[in-house]
Amino acid sequence: MKSEKVNLVEKLSLFSDYWNPRLVAELNGQHVKLVKLKGEFVWHHHDDEDELFYVLKGQLKMEYRDRTEILNEGELIVVPKGVEHRPVADEEVHIMLFEPASTINTGTTESGLTRDKIESI
Repeated sequence: MKSEKVNLVEKLSLFSDYWNPRLVAELNGQHVKLVKLKGEFVWHHHDDEDELFYVLKGQLKMEYRDRTEILNEGELIVVPKGVEHRPVADEEVHIMLFEPASTINTGTTESGLTRDKIESI
């Protein structure tokens, strides 16, 4: 595998759709993905995978059944496996995700937003 730098701003300029993660790097069985969010995602959880959400631009609300965490640019949150959650973005948000390669974006919840094949950019 070749080591090359990744320009996140450049990669984010290559797409404009929401809730459709793109793969930008891989390491140790983990995927690093970029995604643009706007609106509400589906309530879901992941049986076997933790997820790390890092806010590159905008503000993300991570809703849990008992609370909501607000994340601003430069902040991250780890959602532990098994924890039901729903990302919400009132305005467009740019996110970098770190998660195991096996992670399906909607976890155990099947929806029109499920992406079982991730495009590399």
